[in-house]
Amino acid sequence: MSDGFAFLDIILLAAVAAFFILRLRGVLGKRNGNEKRPDYDPFNAQRKQDAEDKVIHLPNRDKANDAPEGSDEGQESVAPPADGPQTTLSAGLTQIRLADRSFDPNQFVEGARTAFEMIVAAFASGDKDTLKPLLADEVYGDFLRAIEERERKKESLETTLVGIQESEIIEASVQQKTAYVTIKFVSEQINVTRDADGETVDGDPSHVARITDIWTFGRNVRSRDPNWELVATGSPN
Repeated sequence: MSDGFAFLDIILLAAVAAFFILRLRGVLGKRNGNEKRPDYDPFNAQRKQDAEDKVIHLPNRDKANDAPEGSDEGQESVAPPADGPQTTLSAGLTQIRLADRSFDPNQFVEGARTAFEMIVAAFASGDKDTLKPLLADEVYGDFLRAIEERERKKESLETTLVGIQESEIIEASVQQKTAYVTIKFVSEQINVTRDADGETVDGDPSHVARITDIWTFGRNVRSRDPNWELVATGSPN
């Protein structure tokens, strides 16, 4: 009979222990890899050495980057390394896959296209809240200064993204703990800057410009945060 009571005591103690474990987890919480994520993740829950060029090249690019429709001008990518672009790119993508098993280049490009559209639109409208989670701190600071300068002049920027013609990964690497992916975007846009009276001070509302952007995204592969950030913007030399 005493053996039966001892068995019941063991069951009761196990139940009490389980109850306290659940209570502790409820109070302390547990990490699930989704901490501090923005409301919208353009990289579909995939996973900063500072890049040299963080200049903003969004609106009203130089004429050299504004080729007529049908022209190949303004579409050239970054000069390939001596050992060949495909070999270097494949090696870089392999490095990233080894560091982040969930990385998929095709899925990444689709997410990057969405991020490109969001960033271009948010920059034009001055939407700082949308820009902040998508940009690394230094790049966000550059965008913010450009927006504030536009506001100081009481100017507005109207950008119509007609479409993205090309989006391809041209560079990939892992440096220390950070993965970098550089994408060449070729898009058609209409960019018009107007003053406080609505008069055009730059751009042409009837002109569709073909624009090439070189953007680099980065992510700390050891971080629980799965999101990539825009760490550098530029255009072909």
